[in-house]
Amino acid sequence: MTGCRGSDLWVILPLVMPDFVHLHVHTEYSLLDGACRPKEVVARAKDLGMSALAISDHGNLYGAIEFYKAAEKAGIKPILGCEVYMAPGSMKDKTSATGKDPNYHFLLLAKDLTGYQNLVNLVSAAHLEGMYYKPRIDKELLDRHREGLIGTSACLKSEIAQAYLQGRIQDAEKSLDDFRQILGPDNFYLEIHNHGLEAEERVRDFYKKLSQKTGTPLVAANDVHYVAKNHARAHEILLCIQTGAKLSDEKRMRYPSDEFYLKSPEDMALLFADTPEALANTVEIASRCDLKLTFGENKFPAYPAPEGKTREVYLREICEEGMLRCYGDRAQDAELRERLNFELGVIEKMGFTSYFLIVWDFINYGKKNGIPVGPGRGSAAGSLIAYVMGITDLDPIRYKLLFERFLNPERISPPDIDVDFCQNRRGEVIQYVKDKYGERSVAQIVTFGTLGARWPYAMWRESWACPLVRLAHRRHDPERSQDHDQNGHGCQPGHETFV
Repeated sequence: MTGCRGSDLWVILPLVMPDFVHLHVHTEYSLLDGACRPKEVVARAKDLGMSALAISDHGNLYGAIEFYKAAEKAGIKPILGCEVYMAPGSMKDKTSATGKDPNYHFLLLAKDLTGYQNLVNLVSAAHLEGMYYKPRIDKELLDRHREGLIGTSACLKSEIAQAYLQGRIQDAEKSLDDFRQILGPDNFYLEIHNHGLEAEERVRDFYKKLSQKTGTPLVAANDVHYVAKNHARAHEILLCIQTGAKLSDEKRMRYPSDEFYLKSPEDMALLFADTPEALANTVEIASRCDLKLTFGENKFPAYPAPEGKTREVYLREICEEGMLRCYGDRAQDAELRERLNFELGVIEKMGFTSYFLIVWDFINYGKKNGIPVGPGRGSAAGSLIAYVMGITDLDPIRYKLLFERFLNPERISPPDIDVDFCQNRRGEVIQYVKDKYGERSVAQIVTFGTLGARWPYAMWRESWACPLVRLAHRRHDPERSQDHDQNGHGCQPGHETFV
C-alpha cells in the first residue's frame, strides 16, 4: 500500500509473519536430557503461531503417541521422528578403539504410515540388536527401511559434521553421498544450526558449499531441549542429575549456550537471514509429512482354531467342558446357562473371541508345564467364561460378581486380564507365546519413572552442593501473633520444609 501526504511519499507494507517449523525437538522422553513435556511444548508452538511441530527424541519413540495426540488436540500437525544413533560401521560391531561412545547422530522423520512403521522397525532393531553404549542403527539397516522417511544430518555429532571438523573433507563428502543414495536426493537435507557456537558457524559455511556443489538442500533447525530460554538453568540441573555431577564441577557435561529452546519464527528468521531457503524447507518438509494414525481399533492376533471349527465354536466347546468340570450336575441350571450365553454373546459381538482363546492357551501351557499361575486379579474375576476356562479360579456366581465390571457392551473397551506367573519361569511362557503367535505379535510394557517434587528437589540440592537445613514451621498459636523459632526468628505457620 502506498500513498502521499504533501511532498512526503510514504509506504505501508503488510506485516508478513515468517513461516517456520521446528523439526528437531527433544521431549522429556530424551531421558534426563530433554526437558520439554509434550503438552507444554505443543502449547508453546501453538502460542507462537506454528502450524506443525516434530518430535525427535534420542534413540527412541517413547513419547511419539503422547505427542501425536497432544498436537492433534491442539490443531497442530504432528511430525513423528527420532534422532537415531548411527554406528560408524556395522551396528553388530560392538568395539571402540577410543573407549568412547562410538556413534553419530542422524535425524529421521516419518512422511506417512509406511515411514512410521519403518521408523519403528529401525528403533526396535537398534535396541534389540545394535545396543552398544546407545541403541544404534547402521546404513545397511537404514537402506532396508528407508521408504517413507526423510533424513537430515542432525547436529554437530553427525557423521558429516564430525568428519569435516576433524579435517576429513573427503569422508564428509562420502557420507553425504551415502545418505543421498540411501534415502534419495529429495529425502535428505543438510541441517544447519545457530546456537552461537563457533563450530556450528564453520559447519554452516561448509554445508552451504556442499549444498551448492551437490544440490543437497539446507534446512534450518534449533536443537530444542527445553521450552523457554529461562529454563536453561533447570536444564543444567537436569544434566547434573543425569551425570551425577555438581554445578560447581568445572568439567561437568553442559550445553555451551542457553539457546536450545523453542524459538519463535521471527527469532529463527533473524538467525538464518542469509539462508531463507533453509527456513522455507522446514515448511516444505512439514507439508510432505502427513502421518495418520488410527486409535481404538483392536489388532489382536488370530487364534488358530482346530481344523473344521470356527474360533467361536471352539470357545464354546472349551466353556462347555469347563462348565461340567466346575459345576458338575448344576452345569445345565437356567441361571448358569443364561449367564454363559450372555457372556459368549458379548464377547463375540465385541470381537474378543481370539483374545480369550489366546489367554486361555498360554495359561493352559503354564499349568501343564508345572509353572505356578496366579488365580487371576481385577475385574476379570467377574467373568463366568474366564472361570470355567481356568483363566481365573474364583466363582463369580457364588460371590455374585458382575460381568459388566469386566466387559460392558455399552462401553467398548478392550478386556484386561491380569495374570501372574512365577517370576522364575515366566520367561518360558513369554517364549511360548512368541513361538506360537510370532515375535511381532508380542510386546512387553515399559514403565517410566517421572520426577515428582521431593526427589528432584533433593537432586537439585545435591547439584548445588547445598547443606540440608531444617526450617520448623510450627503450628499457629492463636495466642501469639507470630511463631518464633529457637533463635527468635519469625516463622509462618505451616509444615516442616527442608532447604
